[in-house]
Amino acid sequence: MAKGSLGFILALFLFSAILTLGSYVSGKILLIGFTALCWLFLLFSLYFFRDPDRQIPDQENLIVSPADGKVIAISEDFEPELFGHKVNRISIFMSVVDVHVNRIPIDGLVTHFSYYRGKFFPAFQDIAATDNEQTVIGIENERCTIVFKQIAGILARRIVCEVRAGHRVVKGERFGLIKFGSRIDVFLPKDIEITVNVSDRVKGGESVIGKINEK
Repeated sequence: MAKGSLGFILALFLFSAILTLGSYVSGKILLIGFTALCWLFLLFSLYFFRDPDRQIPDQENLIVSPADGKVIAISEDFEPELFGHKVNRISIFMSVVDVHVNRIPIDGLVTHFSYYRGKFFPAFQDIAATDNEQTVIGIENERCTIVFKQIAGILARRIVCEVRAGHRVVKGERFGLIKFGSRIDVFLPKDIEITVNVSDRVKGGESVIGKINEK
């Protein structure tokens, strides 16, 4: 189970248990139906917050996906936080059935962290990249600098992020999640070879999305 989800699961379990007792005592059909829906939502939540192990590529020049999901866009875009110029952007959409645990794309030092309150447009829309609630994380090492965003979607109302500026991180390690449908954008320098295509399915910490060309 994903770290940070236990409190939510326990609260939902207790709520469902109380409803079960109430529906048993009252015998009201509507309450019984609502109770059944709560138990179904609890089962779905247990599935949603799953946290499978992954095989992390050990080659130092490989950049892995920070999330499970579908590549919905690869484009050139201006990145103002660290780069200050146009770089390549890979957008990964996480549906409600994808694993939502997020993982670090490369080894390095977190040199930037910022959080922006925002709106909750559907995560697959272009406007979500700039207007939705999001975190922005920058990581640097001796080979490259990358930036990536956790972007909340129309259903996601909480972003969990455990890294901050100054943290040392390791490729593939878990660092957070976004609850119930969301998106991650990854910004890569133009000299990094992109190894995925639009519509590809990727796995966080395991699928390679970029390759640093050694000079």
